[in-house]
Amino acid sequence: MAGDIPGKLTDSAGRTGTIGLLKTLNRDELLEVLSQGFCQHCEALLEERIHQLLNKRGSESGSESTVTSNNTLSNPVTGKQLARTSPPPPAANSDILLNDGLGGSGSTSSDNGLSEEQKEHIRFSQVVRKKDFVHMEKINGKSMNVLKGLELHTKVFNAEEQKKIVECVYNLQRMGQKGQLRDRTYSEPRKWMRGKGRVTIQFGCCYNYAVDKKGNPPGILREEEVDPLPPLFKQMIKRMVRWHVLPTMCVPNSCIVNIYDEGDCIPPHIDHHDFLRPFCTVSFLTQCNILFGSSLKIVSPGEFSGPVSIPLPVGSVLILNGNGADIAKHCVPAVPGKRISITFRRMDESKLPYKFLPDPELSRIKPFIVSPSSAPQGHHQKPVINSSFVKAIIQQNQHRNDQVIKDKPDGEATKTTKNDSFLCGNDDFPPLGKASKGASRR
Repeated sequence: MAGDIPGKLTDSAGRTGTIGLLKTLNRDELLEVLSQGFCQHCEALLEERIHQLLNKRGSESGSESTVTSNNTLSNPVTGKQLARTSPPPPAANSDILLNDGLGGSGSTSSDNGLSEEQKEHIRFSQVVRKKDFVHMEKINGKSMNVLKGLELHTKVFNAEEQKKIVECVYNLQRMGQKGQLRDRTYSEPRKWMRGKGRVTIQFGCCYNYAVDKKGNPPGILREEEVDPLPPLFKQMIKRMVRWHVLPTMCVPNSCIVNIYDEGDCIPPHIDHHDFLRPFCTVSFLTQCNILFGSSLKIVSPGEFSGPVSIPLPVGSVLILNGNGADIAKHCVPAVPGKRISITFRRMDESKLPYKFLPDPELSRIKPFIVSPSSAPQGHHQKPVINSSFVKAIIQQNQHRNDQVIKDKPDGEATKTTKNDSFLCGNDDFPPLGKASKGASRR
């Protein structure tokens, strides 16, 4: 790690005895050393090792992580210390099951006689990919498939992983309400009518949906700072790139989280070209429909009409590219229940925030390669696994998913408001930097 340490200790082989140095420090001194930060590479490595320890500890005693502590903790988003606070939910500090998901969070590489690579192969093979969306419209006098470029990938995140991600999002919301996120990261406007006022959390960049009070046009506000991508969200990105959902040449470096109450919506729009194509939206909690078409109509507050309606199952990833991103508008009508969506996008290099730093952790993602050794029947070091055994594993996993998915977090009762009009204008998206519960700038 960066920086020279005076008075280094060396072992018998002449190597620096860093472990020996650490053993001489007490707990408070260790926290002081860690709080001073590291270079990005070392920080990523340290973070990965901490996650491994937390996962191991969680598998030994799942209940320990929920016990309130008075010790100094680390902000799961920024890594900065938060003194005298309760620990976040496990999802905020633990990775999703990148290669597993077959045997639960406590599974090991020996579960079911499968290696991690074989288990990942099974999960990878379960992903359903639909890429044949077609809807022809006349655009400038020419017949065109306005949905070309859309892809829907389902079963990308299983029920256990969805639960972790949802817990993480709600924890981030609580942090925003307490002022523990940057002002521009968290926005919770007042719900003044149906469809207005959903919660948004932005990471990587601050995006301005409409001309703001300072006269800034829509687009990325390069001078504004927001919090970096949380570790769990980076794990999601790795999963999507590794499993061929997103291309390696367009790895996301920003995202926006939308937290919907029943009746919340997103009006018709085309995503700004400050963001490259493709980009994607991941859905959680409640299945809803997304509408597409070159011309979408506002029927009433939160209600829209369009030629194509696509269901978005929970745990699915919708890819927007080509005509589906640039010709067809899209919108989300009033949702039937609580919903969370996370939209991941890569910023145009010329639009990056001035203080933006690339994350090296996202620069070395390699797609999963299906090889004979990764297929359960082709691994010569393992017993031959017949198809009925693999099928039984998949069915068992599906049964567990069905049980877990029923356990949805309870939220506050949604508020209903009377409305006389619904105009698609500058206030269709929440104003940035305004929270209903005093968020303070760090």
